[in-house]
Amino acid sequence: MLKGSSGFYCYAIYECLEGWPEFNIYETRIVFKLAIDKFLYMAIADNRQRVMPLLEDREVPEHSEKLAYPEAVRFTNPNDPNLLGEVDDKYQYSMENKDNQVHGWICTEDQPTGFWQITPSNEFRTCGPIKQDLTSHVGPITLAMFVSTHYAGEDVYLKFRDGESWKKVFGPIFIYVNSVPQGDDATLSLWEDAKTQMMTEVQSWPYSFPESVEFQKSEERGNILGRLLVLDRYVNEDYIPAKDACVGLAPPGDAGSWQTECKGYQFWTTADEDGYFSIYNVRTGDYNLYAWVPGFIGDYLYENIVTIASGSSNEYMDLVYEPPRVGPTLWEIGIPDRSAAEFYVPDPDPMYINSLYVNHPDRFRQYGLWSRYADADLYPSEDLVYTVGVCDYTTDWFFAQVTRKIDVGNEDNDDDTYVGTTWQIRFEDQNIDVSGTYTLRVAIASATLAELQVRVNDPDATVPLYSSGLIGRDNAVARHGIRGLHSLHSISIDGSLLIEGVNTIFLTQPRNDDEFRSFMYDYLRFEGPPN
Repeated sequence: MLKGSSGFYCYAIYECLEGWPEFNIYETRIVFKLAIDKFLYMAIADNRQRVMPLLEDREVPEHSEKLAYPEAVRFTNPNDPNLLGEVDDKYQYSMENKDNQVHGWICTEDQPTGFWQITPSNEFRTCGPIKQDLTSHVGPITLAMFVSTHYAGEDVYLKFRDGESWKKVFGPIFIYVNSVPQGDDATLSLWEDAKTQMMTEVQSWPYSFPESVEFQKSEERGNILGRLLVLDRYVNEDYIPAKDACVGLAPPGDAGSWQTECKGYQFWTTADEDGYFSIYNVRTGDYNLYAWVPGFIGDYLYENIVTIASGSSNEYMDLVYEPPRVGPTLWEIGIPDRSAAEFYVPDPDPMYINSLYVNHPDRFRQYGLWSRYADADLYPSEDLVYTVGVCDYTTDWFFAQVTRKIDVGNEDNDDDTYVGTTWQIRFEDQNIDVSGTYTLRVAIASATLAELQVRVNDPDATVPLYSSGLIGRDNAVARHGIRGLHSLHSISIDGSLLIEGVNTIFLTQPRNDDEFRSFMYDYLRFEGPPN
């Protein structure tokens, strides 16, 4: 606690000593549970705040019914009648690391009071800026998540093997308490004040007051600045500034390894419109420089080690990223931005609505959207068919390739039965190069215990042209995310497999254990032979 500060700071130092037996840490966090009858209003963003149900409404069978998994319930007799028929699920309030800076609760009785969890830096969070995690939820609970497998799976928990040593500082975070006189705009005033305090904490980072030598102060850290350019000669003969590129330092690894890296520190920024970037107050150590650029597929890796020393200022100018490319684009579906948000996200079943997300840009956070795929007005019996040049991916490409529930015709069988699905992409080409090689790029934004099989012009081929094997444990569909761990699949297609006229690419997801075996696509591109 600091004199004159309306709150308190929390941090933790985790250590694994050399020679310890192997063990795992799947999740670690700081949790605060507030007075059940006092804090009823939750705020996590300007457009994500509301009066919340009581914990009793979730836990007492007379108040709610369980849905497809324990975290989701539908209120049948809540204490607040305004919540009747609504769905509550803590994952509906998840947020990406880069956006998760302040959230909390408000008590509106007597003198309105706010309780806020402020995270001034993402450096100690795991898996990069677009990793999603929990914030606040019914309890009332507020969380500071340090490590979790949410939206990623077993690839991202802490594993300690072979007697390795390790130490990491998580935090500090700031718990801020504020109050205002009773009034019509009390909740807004408290929220706006909490955001102002968040900015104060961000500007004060790294803090000067922690006494532990493990927490490096500003003068002990270093800076990096540079510029990133993109070279894709099928788009432009000249270098293209990497506008809005996500650029970061993370422990050394392969391209894209930052999204599963959970033991070290990461430091990220967004490049400006000319591709210039700067990252300040980086802890000393060895890093790789990573990036990805909206509008281009793949991951950039500057392969030389970047060493940050106390007081150093490193410059890396005119770095060049050459995204994967073999030939010219013949057609494409979506936007390469590591998200499925541009695709068609349906309205929820009216029986399972969270009113917060009605007419909300995050419409994907509604419950049960996976079951809408087989609705009568979408794909009740036949799977998705997308015709290039005719269809529009914003309305004709469902946001997730999910399984289909079928009727097995047995009234005594209460078990749901699902089948895999096959989507078709139809395109016309009258100038096939039968001796050339075409390339299909499939960027996947999320996968959950799924398999991508690709066939060309023969849906019944016993052996697919390409199989990813079983991939992904993101569970992003069930947890109302729009992305998980990103992966890129490049499939070579011999020109002899194509015909002059209408061709069809079949994308099959055959795994069918439950309704959540699925993909979310980020972007698909079909390239012709090089020229």
